[in-house]
Amino acid sequence: MEDMDEIKHKKARSSQPWNQWQLLDSILPTGGFAHSSGLEAAVQTRIITTPDQLQIYLIHLLENTASLLLPFVYSATISPDTETWQKLDTTLNATITNETARKASISQGSSLMRIAASVFSEIPSLKSMRSLALSNESSISFHHAPVFGLIFGLLGFDSETAQRAFMFVTMRDVISAATRLNLIGPMGAAVLQHQIACTAEDLTVKWMNRDVSEACQTCPLLDTIQGCHGYLFSRMFCS
Repeated sequence: MEDMDEIKHKKARSSQPWNQWQLLDSILPTGGFAHSSGLEAAVQTRIITTPDQLQIYLIHLLENTASLLLPFVYSATISPDTETWQKLDTTLNATITNETARKASISQGSSLMRIAASVFSEIPSLKSMRSLALSNESSISFHHAPVFGLIFGLLGFDSETAQRAFMFVTMRDVISAATRLNLIGPMGAAVLQHQIACTAEDLTVKWMNRDVSEACQTCPLLDTIQGCHGYLFSRMFCS
């Protein structure tokens, strides 16, 4: 007869694809759809007015995301422990250069950690790490990229899966924001996501598996645009 450890291991392996789909599902209440990654500011400042300009913006945004944030996702996935998480979180907090992006990252990261600690109860370390981070002695801010990698690492996913998943979530959320800003319709959004998939894969591979010391921005203008979000007279999104 199989022992209990082997049975648990088999169950964990069989549920892993389902865990991944749940983490990528738009129904997971992590707050990602409350953010446009600077797209709303770009629309209101007339930098983006057409679907073609949206596609160019999205490609630059994905490369910015890959070059700046994938190193944090990668490092957290391969070393999913409290010490590494704290170092990555502190480094990213000092690296993000505008307050709008910083608040958005913390908001999404804290929501994701709260949901993951409740949903994946078979991994008690998620709950204990969150409780420790919320204590007075901790300086963890819950930035999104390290939290994302930490959860994927604790669930047993490899680093490449985690990095691709992070890029997909970024692309999904920005395209969703574009539909609500009336830049494109739902059908156009689906077409755009398919058209840009190969480019997203190329960018992911280009910046994949890099150390945090290599994190950088390839298009600083996007960071400047997002920083203007707080000055908009009326806005639909938080960032």
